[in-house]
Amino acid sequence: MTDWRDNTERAREWFESLRDRICAEFEAIEREAGSDAAFDYLAWDRQEAGNDSPGGGVRGVMKGKVFEKVGVNVSTVSGQFSPEFASTIHGADENPTFTATGISLVAHMANPHVPAVHMNTRFLTTGKAWFGGGADLNPPIPYDEDTEQFHAAFRANCMAHNPTYYDRFRKWADEYFFIPHRGVARGVGGIFYDHMECADEAEWERNFAFTKDVGEAFLDVFPRIVRRRMGQPWTPEEKDQQLVWRGRYAEFNLVYDRGTLFGLKTGGNIDAILMSLPPEVKWA
Repeated sequence: MTDWRDNTERAREWFESLRDRICAEFEAIEREAGSDAAFDYLAWDRQEAGNDSPGGGVRGVMKGKVFEKVGVNVSTVSGQFSPEFASTIHGADENPTFTATGISLVAHMANPHVPAVHMNTRFLTTGKAWFGGGADLNPPIPYDEDTEQFHAAFRANCMAHNPTYYDRFRKWADEYFFIPHRGVARGVGGIFYDHMECADEAEWERNFAFTKDVGEAFLDVFPRIVRRRMGQPWTPEEKDQQLVWRGRYAEFNLVYDRGTLFGLKTGGNIDAILMSLPPEVKWA
């Protein structure tokens, strides 16, 4: 069995560096809006009986003038799945022990014209080793220009690595970020990929390069969309529309999101796991 420890460490270092650059850019946007908001970081340690090195992470949250609430988390954990949960995880039927490292980001915006957004990338090992992740745009008030720009960034990212990726991962995002009980999509889509397996070092390098470019595409495109919309005036009716829309976002994350379930089932930090929930929401 391949020893993926060095690879996990390289992925962790990259996710942390991406976190630092994203947070710096978001703080710069706040300063442009006349706010001195900054990220508040909280380190947490995971606990698991019989495990001397279960890992942990750092939760970063900022509440500002532009970003009503944004969370950027990085975690690196290891341990053993319960038999029940192992049956639902790729490769865990062969080996219930796991390592996981990744970055997860959710931003809820003050201005209803600025879209909320989600992005995460991760590397996991069980009996197999694989990457997963993606990003999707969630506007309460959609603009075609924003949607097209967001998708164009990830289309270019995908095409640079494999001409089949964008169509496959866009369709996967449309299917994954769907709320069955509402019969609607969570937003205007993006890309989603999972179980991008690494059979050897060469394949790991290729998949890692793609995953890094997902992060770079996000860092390039989302701040541009924010800056375009953050100065637009809004009405009380538009703010109300945003709060009602957020209810659907909350429903998806609490009922269907795999990342939420993974964190809860593996003893993650509750505040970090639930940072994806909006600060204010309304059900009409």
